[in-house]
Amino acid sequence: MLVGSRMTPDPITISDDAAIDDALKLMRDKNVRRLPVVDKKGKLVGIVAEKDVLYASPSPATSLSIHEIHYLVSRIKVSEIMTKNVITVTDDTPLEEAARMMADNQIGALPVVHDGELRGIITETDLFKIFLELLGARERGVRLTVKVPERKGMLRLITGTISRLEGHVLALTTWAGEEPGTRIVTVKVSGVDREKLVSNVDQLGIEFLDVRES
Repeated sequence: MLVGSRMTPDPITISDDAAIDDALKLMRDKNVRRLPVVDKKGKLVGIVAEKDVLYASPSPATSLSIHEIHYLVSRIKVSEIMTKNVITVTDDTPLEEAARMMADNQIGALPVVHDGELRGIITETDLFKIFLELLGARERGVRLTVKVPERKGMLRLITGTISRLEGHVLALTTWAGEEPGTRIVTVKVSGVDREKLVSNVDQLGIEFLDVRES
């Protein structure tokens, strides 16, 4: 799966010479927390987050009047508080690479560019939604988590057993086990009775870590 299939296309942007109170109003009106910043030619020059705007605004405990606060805030431009060295991805970047970049750089969004043109934005919320899909979180079924030896054919044994029972695999994920040479496998299945599924998978001689219906 690539970024282009899950990004928000044609994202809401703001000009670099806009006032920060305009940026905050736009974020709240459109229910977004980040805005790509563009110059007069529409070129991406930065990104501004809600927290950047709030940090730059006067504290609620200030003794300034509301008129003084509005005057001061109106003089602060987005270009003064935005992140200028923007980390971007292209629409054909694998999703896992985008997720790694966000995690490694501790950022919550990546503008998506193509040939220098802003095409979209992908955020941590988009990745959370994908995570829910990968685990079948919105579908009812029997969820098994097992520990298996890290060797060829283990997934085939598990999925083959499910197929023989005429079950439907809703989701299947694997990751490294805590012990060397092991993998953790989580599979969510519909169309099979829980006890029947557990009994047949148990015959494979693998260790169950968790079984539940969800």
